[in-house]
Amino acid sequence: MRALVLCLIILASGAPGERNAAAQSAPVAGAASERDRLYDELQRDVAAMERELGIYKRVVQLVAPSVVHVQAKPLAEFRFRREVEEAGSGVIVQSRGRLFVLTNRHVVKHSDVENIRLELYDGRQIAPKQILMDKETDVAVLAVDAPGLIPARIGNSDLCEIGDNVMAFGNPFNLRQSVTRGIISGKGRSNLDLGDGGVDYQDFMQTDAAINPGNSGGPLVNLRAEVIGLNTAIASNSGGNDGIGFTIPINIAVGIMEQLVEKGRVERGFLGVTLDGYYDARAAQLAGLPRLTGARVKNVTERSPAAQAGVRTDDIILRFNGTSIENDQHLISLVKLSSIGRPVDLEIFRDGQTVTIHTLIGRLEDFVSVVEQAAAGER
Repeated sequence: MRALVLCLIILASGAPGERNAAAQSAPVAGAASERDRLYDELQRDVAAMERELGIYKRVVQLVAPSVVHVQAKPLAEFRFRREVEEAGSGVIVQSRGRLFVLTNRHVVKHSDVENIRLELYDGRQIAPKQILMDKETDVAVLAVDAPGLIPARIGNSDLCEIGDNVMAFGNPFNLRQSVTRGIISGKGRSNLDLGDGGVDYQDFMQTDAAINPGNSGGPLVNLRAEVIGLNTAIASNSGGNDGIGFTIPINIAVGIMEQLVEKGRVERGFLGVTLDGYYDARAAQLAGLPRLTGARVKNVTERSPAAQAGVRTDDIILRFNGTSIENDQHLISLVKLSSIGRPVDLEIFRDGQTVTIHTLIGRLEDFVSVVEQAAAGER
């Protein structure tokens, strides 16, 4: 009888191993279910991310065939100069039915058509038929003619905003067809010290997309696969990418290209104001501004666009077509880079009030004699 009772107790209670398995089975199953749920959520998130990243992949597929590697062997007299750059990048573009490679002047300025080779996406190498350059903006245009060339689409850099996603294409350190991505991190950058033979007229966009030596002349592209800039310079303490790169807005580069192709030279814009080099923070405060900004007009050239629009001596030009003016050199660059006949709005601070004046950009050559006479009179 006692043995029977003991046996019943053991069967009712279960063996020790069986009790532990029963106690743990529910939590283990629950953990597995939670892991499956998290795994499924991860797959959905990754799929959504891959759809977004697919945009970048398609941009690469569309733009890469238009990017070239520029090899510029310097002429004998320049081969031992330290600033000579023998390799860079470029982008194939189309203008008026002809094909060109846009790049930086500093990439090819020490070479000629006999010593430049353009390596295409498919590995072919071709030579340019003609080289056209503009020193003041560091833009170079290489005329090309070969079968199967694919021009890139050109965007509108005036529509670019800080925070826009962009991709930089090029051949940094001779690493062919490299691509990086980032955002536009600034606009209207000027007064940059770019060393010997730097850019006189500056209105750069800034990007944190990695740009390194060899990227010069390569395109900066938006997510519509449109070229919106020509990568030109970096700010660096190391000689490599520190997250601050500068690109020439494509509207400026294309405008320079079209003038070089059509006229063989670049006509500079003219507003018709002499600016006050002594305008400083104290002068701005005395004029009624809270801080130093803009450029003060010292003199207005007779019959110039500024004179016809009603600009006056002592006016402080705060904005040029919506761009805040940092100083006199900034305004000069914006005017010189503007196309002839372009309508512009000037926001002016006058007698404690802000007024807006509309005018058209003139051609500097039309006023050279007037400007020279005025300069002679000041002396």
